[in-house]
Amino acid sequence: MGMTVIEKILATHAGKSEVAPGDIVDVRIDARVARDFGGANVVKHMEQHHLEIHDASKTFFTFDCNPTGSDQKYAANQHKCRQFARENGIRVYDIDKGIGTHVLIEEGLAYPGSTAVSTDSHANILGAVGAFGQGMGDKDIAASWHRGTTWFKVPPTVKIVFEGSPDPHLTAKDIVLNLLNIFGANKLLGNAIEIEGEMVERLTFDQRITIASMATEMGAIIILLPPNLEVIRYCESRSRRKVVPVVADPDASYAMVHKVDVSGFAPRISLPGKPHDTSVLPREKIWIDSAFIGSCTNGRIEDLRSAASILKGRKLAEGVVLKIVPATDRVWLQCMEEGLLAIFKESGVLVSNAGCAGCAAGQVGQNGPGEITVSTGNRNFPGKQGQGEVYLASPAVVAASAVVGFITGPDQIPENPEKRVVERIKKRATGARESTGSVYRPVEITGRVWFIPRDNIDTDMIFHNRYLSITDVGEMGQYTFDNLEGYEDFASRVKEGDMVVTGKNFGSGSSRQQAVDCFISLGVKCVIAESFGAIYERNAINAAFPIIGSERINKLQLSDGDELYVNFETGEMHNISKDITLKSAPFSEVQMEIYQNNGLF
Repeated sequence: MGMTVIEKILATHAGKSEVAPGDIVDVRIDARVARDFGGANVVKHMEQHHLEIHDASKTFFTFDCNPTGSDQKYAANQHKCRQFARENGIRVYDIDKGIGTHVLIEEGLAYPGSTAVSTDSHANILGAVGAFGQGMGDKDIAASWHRGTTWFKVPPTVKIVFEGSPDPHLTAKDIVLNLLNIFGANKLLGNAIEIEGEMVERLTFDQRITIASMATEMGAIIILLPPNLEVIRYCESRSRRKVVPVVADPDASYAMVHKVDVSGFAPRISLPGKPHDTSVLPREKIWIDSAFIGSCTNGRIEDLRSAASILKGRKLAEGVVLKIVPATDRVWLQCMEEGLLAIFKESGVLVSNAGCAGCAAGQVGQNGPGEITVSTGNRNFPGKQGQGEVYLASPAVVAASAVVGFITGPDQIPENPEKRVVERIKKRATGARESTGSVYRPVEITGRVWFIPRDNIDTDMIFHNRYLSITDVGEMGQYTFDNLEGYEDFASRVKEGDMVVTGKNFGSGSSRQQAVDCFISLGVKCVIAESFGAIYERNAINAAFPIIGSERINKLQLSDGDELYVNFETGEMHNISKDITLKSAPFSEVQMEIYQNNGLF
């Protein structure tokens, strides 16, 4: 009995003459990759278990999830990976390169018949060039780094035969969305897919990447496309080796064979929440707030040329934001050389450096609650690309929609697009209080002291900037002082009613209100310092959070745990534990007025 493409690749890399579905084989891996997402965990496993690198020349890092450096946890992980790479002679394709799976092909590390694993669930995109790629967890990747091989269960193969000719304007994204409409998310679950047919030979390199990239959303192990001459020549030029494509034997056995008439395919979109829940372009207007073109599915040069052809000479619809992220730096440079970047900027588009973008939470493309986005990504699971709703579509549909303001096709752009009418509704502010007359707030307080004898405690030490997206005061307290050395556990140990006493220039640095509100969240009664940063002082007063500045605070001889009495009206402070009294400046008239008003508002 003959073998399918995936069976041949696995057999060759397992040192076997043949394999069959269900066999578990130890597969030699040609490219073993960890991204910045998961990479630090791979390093952790290597170090904890004292594992050596099997072959550094086949071991790589690719930093694509957060190439903008906008997330400090990613930055820490990247640094950890870089250090490990230096120590072990591992090549790092850093934040300037782009999406790792694309980089593997560009750098000639993946080619027809080769094998690769990565901490990227879309590593099966390598099926676009007839290679075997799989996404795996960090333990799997660490094991492959150490052994050079990994175990794998040979999957059954399903053949899909394309018949007929599609509309010449149909995009590769439309083709794969039509396949999702037919097969859903689980009808081909756990199968490898081979796609054949006359039109497959005509698919360009970029189109193949788009189709292969959504195998995961179909529940498939991989979509394998037989390399045509363009793919073979490209891979030979990049890998500097003779490429012999792997083809299925004439008598190969398939779990199923499906014949699909592509002549009936039409442009489609995926509805929010489920990539496989697709629909033809809607007749009713679905107004959008933002749009995104990029990801491993549609960040190639053909995708961006398509978008540029629609955006040229046009402006984005009023109030719509379009973000474009090329898949790799080579694609970005092509955009510059071909003048596409100028077209994008003239239209009002934000163009980022290459990388994964929206579906990786650390980069441009995320949306907020209530925001409607049309995106070229491969996933629109709830929360994946933000907290709003995400429709999936081709680059042409996304670009056209960004110009018009609602989801539409490029052949339906009116000469003078209508403007979105937004009805203004006056809402009563959430949490607004009815006036109940004046409420007297105490001017005398007593509490346990946290004595922190340090100067220049800045707002990043109080409430780090990685938490600045938090707007709910109730959530802020848990992060208080977690960037102040020695006080990282402050939030878990402080008690409601405690006071903080510290040195000079407390709250210097940023203007962030959270550095005040985090204490309110924890129920801290007061902060006393020798002096305060100017902005911090205003923020505290306006929030009705009691602060007192006194250059003579050391005379109270305070220690951790002392009981302290404070009178805001007279300025008297009394260390009850040591029976020492100090007279400081009382609240000013403005501070007392705002304090008794429970805040500036």
